[in-house]
Amino acid sequence: MKIVFIIIGIAILAVVTFLIYRLIVVKLQNRKINALRFERVKDLYDKLENEETLTNEDVFPFAKNILTREATYQLLNDYDKTDLFPKDLYTIINAAESNLANWLEFPTELDACPDEIEYMKRVTFDLNGQNDCVHYEVFKYKVNEPHWAAKDGWCVGVVGPYFDDSKPFDFPNATFSRIDSTLDNVTPDEEAKWVHENITIRRLKAQPPIE
Repeated sequence: MKIVFIIIGIAILAVVTFLIYRLIVVKLQNRKINALRFERVKDLYDKLENEETLTNEDVFPFAKNILTREATYQLLNDYDKTDLFPKDLYTIINAAESNLANWLEFPTELDACPDEIEYMKRVTFDLNGQNDCVHYEVFKYKVNEPHWAAKDGWCVGVVGPYFDDSKPFDFPNATFSRIDSTLDNVTPDEEAKWVHENITIRRLKAQPPIE
C-alpha cells in the first residue's frame, strides 16, 4: 500500500511540475509575441508619442497589414487621431480579420499568421429569444508548407460576438478556431454555432448574477 501511495504521489508531482512548466513557457511565449507586435508598430508609436506630423500615407501601411491593423487603430484612438485611419478599412470585417490573424499567431494556437485568409459570411444568433442578436464573422484560412497545419487545407476561424451597435474595432471576446475544423468537416454556420455555445454562452453563464 505504501508503494501505491508513493507512485500516486510521484504521478501527481509530475502533473503539477508539467503544469507549472507549461505556465512559465506560455508566459514567456506571450511576452515574446507581445514584444514582436509592439516592434511592428514602434515607428508609428514613436511619431505619435513625439507629436510628429502624421499623414494618411504614413498610417496606411500599418493599417493595410492584417498583423498591425488592429494595433494601429488602437494607437490612433489612444492619441485621438483615428481620422488618419483609412476609411475603407474601418469595417467590422477588416477589424475581425486582423483580430483573427493576431489570435492565430499566438504560440498556443496556430503559431503563425495564415498565408491566406478570406472572409466567408456573418452568422447571427438570437442571444435570449427576445431578438437580442449577436453576430459572428467567419473566415477561412490556410498555411503553406512546412507548417504542420498545411495538410489540413482551408481551416475555419470565427470572430465575435458583435452586436447591432458594435463598432469595427470593439474587442470581440470569443475569437476562436479549432484548428482541425476545416471546410472538409464543418460549415461556417456549424463552427459559429460551436463558438457561440461553447465560448460565448458558457462565459455568460459563468458570470455572477447582477444584483
